[in-house]
Amino acid sequence: MAKGGGESLEKLEDMIVRAAESTAAHVRAAKAAITSVIFGQDMVVEHALVTVLSGGHGLLVGVPGLAKTKLVDTMGTALGLDARRIQFTPDLMPSDILGTEVLEESPGGKRSFRFIAGPVFAQLLMADEINRASPRTQSALLQAMQEQHVTVAGARHDLPKPFHVLATQNPLEQEGTYPLPEAQLDRFLMEIDVDYPDQDAERKILFDTTGAEESRAKPAMSGEDLLSAQRLVRRLPVGESVVEAILALVRSARPGPEGGEIGKLISWGPGPRASQALMLAVRARALLDGRFAPSVDDVLELAEPVLKHRMALTFAARAEGETIPNVIRRLKARIG
Repeated sequence: MAKGGGESLEKLEDMIVRAAESTAAHVRAAKAAITSVIFGQDMVVEHALVTVLSGGHGLLVGVPGLAKTKLVDTMGTALGLDARRIQFTPDLMPSDILGTEVLEESPGGKRSFRFIAGPVFAQLLMADEINRASPRTQSALLQAMQEQHVTVAGARHDLPKPFHVLATQNPLEQEGTYPLPEAQLDRFLMEIDVDYPDQDAERKILFDTTGAEESRAKPAMSGEDLLSAQRLVRRLPVGESVVEAILALVRSARPGPEGGEIGKLISWGPGPRASQALMLAVRARALLDGRFAPSVDDVLELAEPVLKHRMALTFAARAEGETIPNVIRRLKARIG
């Protein structure tokens, strides 16, 4: 009896490993499909995929013209998701995003309300220049991101699954913008910096985008495949050393004794949601890399995009020229 039980357990483990290998292959194929179109932004693509595999939302920060919109469109194609885009402007209303109720009259003269879904009812939504919309409109989207449903005229409408938002922010033009409050920034799993491409990548961009035909990504996954991958990410084992590294890093990024001298530079720091985000993100990065357990290196690699929008420095620290990335680097040095 015991032997049969052992065999069935081995079969179950074998099935899990095969499923994990198949999922990891899908995910890597999706990454290859995206990088075949988006040149010179490998780290951005990786972080965006880690965000989505973790089941979260990402904030892309970069100057105009760095293919942020194209990235989201390409990700939608490669992952087999229904992707839509909203251009945020100061006059955008919550109903423009969520949807609205309209009064209809049937041929028999009976009147009733019908819900017309807004663009938020997509699997992958690009919120372009999110800081241009009013706080009321920002809050409507952020509430939908957090709760995975919207309420219009007292009726609940569930968002599709999977549902992910990749919002963009332009760091240059701050006139006429409404910066996202710190509590709302915390809803984003990662803040992803989109930087200028190197010379070789920019040469590739020139030839690919100004010729007769542009490269197009090929579908590598479906929405169901992505949901399976997200479930797998949550089942990947995490070693004690990785858990300790996450806790040490997040707790030392707060003001107080655990941060030591560096803690005196911090005005406020990340809450438990940052630890949760880092725990999911390191597993997703491991899966993307073809590994089935994360390492401390994954924690160090993802620390900055997960933590930097969840902390602020004191006025004195800023006056001395300290920056959040520099503080995070010093906190990482303590761990590895």
